[in-house]
Amino acid sequence: MLSTSPALIAVVGPVEPPLLAAWVCHYRWLGVERFLIAFHFPAHVPDPQRHELQAASRELGIVPTGTSTGPWHEYTNTHLRDALRHRAGPGWHLLADADEFQQYPAPLSEVITQAEKSGRRVVGGLMLDRIAASGRLTGWRPEGGLDLAYPLGGHLTHRLLHGDPRKIVLARHDVTVAGGNHRAPGQRPDADRICAVHHFKWRAGVLDDLRRRVQHFSTGTWQEQTPAVRDEASRLLLHVGQHGGVINTSDPRFAFRRVSLDRMPFSWPSEARSIVTAWRPHARTCPDRRQ
Repeated sequence: MLSTSPALIAVVGPVEPPLLAAWVCHYRWLGVERFLIAFHFPAHVPDPQRHELQAASRELGIVPTGTSTGPWHEYTNTHLRDALRHRAGPGWHLLADADEFQQYPAPLSEVITQAEKSGRRVVGGLMLDRIAASGRLTGWRPEGGLDLAYPLGGHLTHRLLHGDPRKIVLARHDVTVAGGNHRAPGQRPDADRICAVHHFKWRAGVLDDLRRRVQHFSTGTWQEQTPAVRDEASRLLLHVGQHGGVINTSDPRFAFRRVSLDRMPFSWPSEARSIVTAWRPHARTCPDRRQ
């Protein structure tokens, strides 16, 4: 049996230092002791911002395994992540982006033990997109915390962006995980034990990031493997453009409601199971003008 204390593997972009601090605190609270992170900074990120984030990491007791700069090709994350996994070695790996805060129905060690007993080599998660009550893409105050700033959780990635909301949150070291941590070929997570992945992407500055992504992928400055990522960004930009710069929190498709990192959402097991078992890739079309 492998150790039930996983190594956390993450490729971190130019996030704000308070988010990195909250993220590290969250995973330490879950029981993670070993962090292997690599920073990647595209060309538009100024040197002072890079140095500030690297210093913040060290102040948190985490020495970055590596730092790279340059275009953020679609494969960049995967290559950096797999190098970190190789360095982590045998055991279970917890995979999380810096804006993803995983929430489990049981202590992390129990989740891994249960997976091992059932013969599963991965544990699955489902994105729960977190937004401000107003739907605006706002900043947040560290003293208030993320739950206060972004109290609503819903299925924006799945039902507006037509992206894959599934995540591989835990995987054995010998399991191959696809780009974006969305699936592990040949592995099937237990649909009755799906982790909630609170996705705090929709903060101040994200619209500029999405516009930059569309521009770079469209021109070929950043290489893409499929147009899916660019299409998802375009759908979000179209939506907020049609709703006065905000996400429409009242749209019933998104099922926004108040949630918290302290407690699993009501009826989460059945809700998550219905989504992860029914999800199929969305047929590519022009962005839906009704969004």
